[in-house]
Amino acid sequence: MSVYSARNKGWRYDFTLNGDRYTEAGFKTKSAARQAEAQKREEISNPKPQPEITTIQTDMAFLDLVNRRLDYVKAYNSQRHYTDHLYLARRWVKQWGKLDCGKVATDLIQSYLLKRSRQTSGYTANKELRYLRALFNFAMHPARNWMLKNPTRGIEFFPVEKRIKYVPPKEDVLRVLVAADQDTQDYLWTLALTMGRMSEINRLMWQDMDLNARHVVLYTRKKRGGHLTPRKIPMSEKLFEVLSRRFEKRDKHKPWVFWHRHWSRDKREWVEGPYKERKRFMTTLCRKAGVKYFRFHALRHFGASLLDQANVSIGSIQRILGHENRSTTEIYLHSIGDSERAAIDVLNGQFENFSHTNPHTKKKRLQP
Repeated sequence: MSVYSARNKGWRYDFTLNGDRYTEAGFKTKSAARQAEAQKREEISNPKPQPEITTIQTDMAFLDLVNRRLDYVKAYNSQRHYTDHLYLARRWVKQWGKLDCGKVATDLIQSYLLKRSRQTSGYTANKELRYLRALFNFAMHPARNWMLKNPTRGIEFFPVEKRIKYVPPKEDVLRVLVAADQDTQDYLWTLALTMGRMSEINRLMWQDMDLNARHVVLYTRKKRGGHLTPRKIPMSEKLFEVLSRRFEKRDKHKPWVFWHRHWSRDKREWVEGPYKERKRFMTTLCRKAGVKYFRFHALRHFGASLLDQANVSIGSIQRILGHENRSTTEIYLHSIGDSERAAIDVLNGQFENFSHTNPHTKKKRLQP
């Protein structure tokens, strides 16, 4: 019986349909309970369609995403990394600055990178692809969720012709040092004898060195998370001589070991501070010294190769260079060690009698 009277609760309907039980009490009359039961069965048998929830998907402007990414890189990465991003970002904004991120589709990016690979090189196009991929991954981070899909996904890197990095010989490095003025000599000696990055030497302050303990502390942002990470580098005798002399002649109002005075276009005035970039004068300096052009970073490769030739352990070289991974350090070792030469000598020994045993060599007949 689906409708009955419950004590002190009035009339109730109670039925089971498709394995589910439905019941409700409190009706004053039996007919009211039956009417409610019929209405409930009708609702179950013929449910009303739920209204569609329309959501308006918002899309971020590509220009806004680029600017937010630049702000992030400036806060968490090195000045060099930020400068590279800024240079490429200006190119992207010219291409897609008026579009929303959702309109910057995979085919647009692919066409742009193909054009860049033809204009410059596959290496340059691959660098832009890495930076673009990082840009959209930044937008997709769970903390932001500005985009649902990375349009660079599926785009393959272009083939490149890898070459052995040019490492200047010691004679050329010495010629450049001789051709430089005193301040530039000190800068180059500090680079070469610490094997530091240009940004690390530019950032170097007097508080980062201990002339008594004879070590300097270099800081880098090339670590996961963008943290400014220190490492100690022992001073060689030559580096101690250079830095001691500069310390005695220093301007006590300037905290930097290397600084300059330059005209600021933004502030419209002369300002004093550490160097940010010092690339340009190496072209002139190498030309003046009459040697093949090389850049500051080549001095890191130069120093690592010299240490490798002297049989210094790769672990020690890795710590001086400030690398987290051994595989990165191995890229810097361009010298050919004794073990490789010995291996080639063994190979050569297998062919010493080749001319005597070659079956295709015709034997000359002896004339009677």
